[in-house]
Amino acid sequence: GPLSPDERKFPPQLRVPRATFTTLRIKGALRGCVGTTEAVRSLVASVADSAYAAAFRDSRFPRLAGTEMQGLDIHISVLSPLEPLDCASEEELVAALRPGIDGLTIREAGRGASYLPAVWESLPEARRFVRELKLKAGMGEDHWSDSLRVWRFSAEEFG
Repeated sequence: GPLSPDERKFPPQLRVPRATFTTLRIKGALRGCVGTTEAVRSLVASVADSAYAAAFRDSRFPRLAGTEMQGLDIHISVLSPLEPLDCASEEELVAALRPGIDGLTIREAGRGASYLPAVWESLPEARRFVRELKLKAGMGEDHWSDSLRVWRFSAEEFG
């Protein structure tokens, strides 16, 4: 990425592959949130990538301006490995979720979306959480099929 930290200058625990998201807020309002659920880069490189992308590549927002830096709240989520959930129905998925703990990733036929555990703060009801995530992925809110894949994860939060 555009920020390429020299990993050799960081302690070993920061060189372990981890998936991260960076969330940016100004006065409580979302200003960018980008990351990955796959642990393909070191923790230090993953944070650099997600932070840069949240500031300059979140398609929902204009690029972050220098004048916005003063009020910027930066929040880093370090994700656990994805755990597949084998659910035969939306009801099973809703019952399996741990509100406030689980992040969720769904994928099907090239479409997909993820919610970090922090999203429970604005969507505290499990069925709504699942249905809004399906809408985010471009699926119908009541969509379900045998080819829908679901994973959960937890996150360590820093901010």
